Amino acid sequence: MPHWTTANIPDQTGKRAIVTGSTGGTGYETALELARKGAEIVIAARNPAKGEDAVRRIRRAVPTAQVRFEALDLADQASVVAFADRMLATGRPIDILVNNAGVMALPTREVTGDGFEMQLATNYLGHFALTARLLPLLTAGRARVVQLSSIAHRRGRIRFDDLNHATGYRAWPVYAQSKLAMLMFGLELDRRSAANGWGLTSVVAHPGYARTGLIANGPLVRAPFQRAVMAVILRPLIEPLISHSAAAGALPILMAATDPSVAGGAYVGATRLMELKGPPGPAKAEPQALDTAAAARLWEATEAMLGVRFPI
Repeated sequence: MPHWTTANIPDQTGKRAIVTGSTGGTGYETALELARKGAEIVIAARNPAKGEDAVRRIRRAVPTAQVRFEALDLADQASVVAFADRMLATGRPIDILVNNAGVMALPTREVTGDGFEMQLATNYLGHFALTARLLPLLTAGRARVVQLSSIAHRRGRIRFDDLNHATGYRAWPVYAQSKLAMLMFGLELDRRSAANGWGLTSVVAHPGYARTGLIANGPLVRAPFQRAVMAVILRPLIEPLISHSAAAGALPILMAATDPSVAGGAYVGATRLMELKGPPGPAKAEPQALDTAAAARLWEATEAMLGVRFPI
């Protein structure tokens, strides 16, 4: 059976798609391919210069593309509110929301202006709040909502006693918790959509090990020696064997966002080499991600942290 590729993406003409963190990496590749298929794209990211550059690059590749940049810093709840308010003011339904933006394994604990640990805030809390605030437009568009998880969720544990990691910060466990939270959120969102009649299709995706700037901008950001080792040894010799391109990493995201055969509550990702690379298909969610009681508890704890509620 042929592998799923961008050729399998249905025509997206007339659809409106928001992709967070889409100035580079898998987010950019997702936005580019959706634009190729005719969708109107909102590049939602925090850096205006990179955002406008992404718009220019997409327009060069797809001269007919309908694409624009909108400022959104997911680590800043005021920015999330402002972005959502601008979208709501248009009154236009949203057909696709890809919650892609993220940071990885920041070496030291950083705190946002809202008092949240940076990885939790960017990877999970910001996307939870964004989805809640955009719900009227998502419901109007009977949208497909895609949450980005990771194979790192396998080692994740939800620290209900200290979600914000005020004590005992360790970079990788905190990253794993944020990606487990995204997987649990995506599955719970689909359950709640069905129960409350929101009409959403919530799917979770992971890109495998895609070659993007995420690692260099995360765990290696303050490690010049390790960055040099990566540049000289890992990147040219090892990485090609265990990873794939950003474009290949975007395929599970695009499949989740557009393929009508992918049902709500599905989890898709790379399918080879322990899901590090390869064509898109069903991915394995670890048992802790499938705990419905824990997912409901996380949902309620998140609403309390943010002061944001999904309407019932």
